[in-house]
Amino acid sequence: MSESSSTAHARPIGVIRVLTSEDPAVVATHGKVIEERYGLPTVSRCIPGQPHGIHDDESEARAEPKIVDLARELAEAGAHALIISCAADPALQETRRAVGIPVIGAGSAAAAVALGLGRRIGVLGIRDEAPPAVRALLGDRFTASARPHGVHRTTDLLAPEGPPAVLEAATGLVASGADTLLLACTGLNTIGIRPLLEERLGVPVVDPVLAAGLLASYGHGG
Repeated sequence: MSESSSTAHARPIGVIRVLTSEDPAVVATHGKVIEERYGLPTVSRCIPGQPHGIHDDESEARAEPKIVDLARELAEAGAHALIISCAADPALQETRRAVGIPVIGAGSAAAAVALGLGRRIGVLGIRDEAPPAVRALLGDRFTASARPHGVHRTTDLLAPEGPPAVLEAATGLVASGADTLLLACTGLNTIGIRPLLEERLGVPVVDPVLAAGLLASYGHGG
């Protein structure tokens, strides 16, 4: 577990990664972002057997029971709250029923923040349609969704052509009238694309990992 020194006394936020990795630094990537931004201690764990994360209905269905099991482990280990670091909010309601601590879905957190920033929200993700949880929360402020060319899994974002494809898709959303962009894949945090998009396109860009960390920061105590 990595901790911010100023909050080492506090119970950590458990970060559930849906991308399987044997590299502790990779698993801790999103937790580290939250620690640095909000000064919250985090402990990050990943579900097993999903090296490409969640990218379609089948991979989401396989992940859901694993997420609930991991959530129980983190809650029993003393986590103050949990973040499911996936914009599809897989197993969110099931996890909330399974544990007695707050559980935040990165997708719904991003949608909530986007609603506070804009009136015409474009959703950029790795599926052809916006995640249902995100779409439902945005309601009539949803403008359009886009998937970067050649990107079908979160790991595709790490390829050299990944970031340029993201910029191209985001540019199209703004051209279609979006005044705010919502990144509907936490892998877009991993590649650090948000500052570039804001600089190039001149609109707010909501990062789901940062949005989830923001909500986790509310009411966080020792």
